Amino acid sequence: MPTLDALRRLHPDIGSDYTIPQCWGRYAAAEHAIWRTLFERQLKILPGRACQEFLDGLGKLNLVSDQIPDFEELSEQLQALTGWRVVAVPSLVPDDVFFEHLANRRFPAGQFIRKPEQLGYIEEPDVFHDVFGHVPMLAHPVFADYMQAYGKGGQRALAEFGALKNLARLYWYTVEFGLIEQKDGLRIYGSGIVSSSAESVYAVESPSPNRIGFELERVMRTDYRIDDFQESYFVISSFEELFAETYKDFAALYAKLAAGETYKPGDVLPEDSVLTRGTHTYRAGSHTVI
Repeated sequence: MPTLDALRRLHPDIGSDYTIPQCWGRYAAAEHAIWRTLFERQLKILPGRACQEFLDGLGKLNLVSDQIPDFEELSEQLQALTGWRVVAVPSLVPDDVFFEHLANRRFPAGQFIRKPEQLGYIEEPDVFHDVFGHVPMLAHPVFADYMQAYGKGGQRALAEFGALKNLARLYWYTVEFGLIEQKDGLRIYGSGIVSSSAESVYAVESPSPNRIGFELERVMRTDYRIDDFQESYFVISSFEELFAETYKDFAALYAKLAAGETYKPGDVLPEDSVLTRGTHTYRAGSHTVI
């Protein structure tokens, strides 16, 4: 990750919180065209796969395919709904800066957009991943509160517990790659999935990955992959459940996590509740996956 001094050579206006002006007027027509290609592709894929809360967020924020959103206009709409704002950053930011933004209901979004050859995958999150993928869920009041609570929890984990690895797993398996079981079936809410054309289909339809009922300690003990589709997804039953399970004092849990197992991404444990493609659960070790 570049230092603030290194970034300042490229972005003289960068602040100590790593924010920069979006400079919306500087986006070229070709960059808006990339946004349009990505946006229209996902809109064909996501109905029936993404949760309704995500799709509602797109509409409430008036996110459209025509052009990369102006963060000031987007923030005005988002702040009226849930008190959040979107701030531009040049790249990934340090953990303490990231947590500070979330704790104050600011979402740091990459200012740049990927190149044409990166339409399928980009390693560093860009404006499409960050805005299309993340921001619609911030229009949902409960999820918006969860994100702020995560930021405050991150600040404490950094200052008191040295447990960032465990906390990062929670973010990965919820905010980035979370699934939710709803009355109409398994649905996506994680930004890493909704912004990916291939994983949007894989996560809910492929027989390959494990889909495991959310359990906080289990999630925080589980490693993840950054170089391929996920081997396991964790499934919540509601956003209210997610908030209730994680809006806690983690001190005792962090002490417990300091010892014991760390699970591989593809592990299935005897006590896991695993969802089949028919959306009912079975207890691992006692039945066969359908």
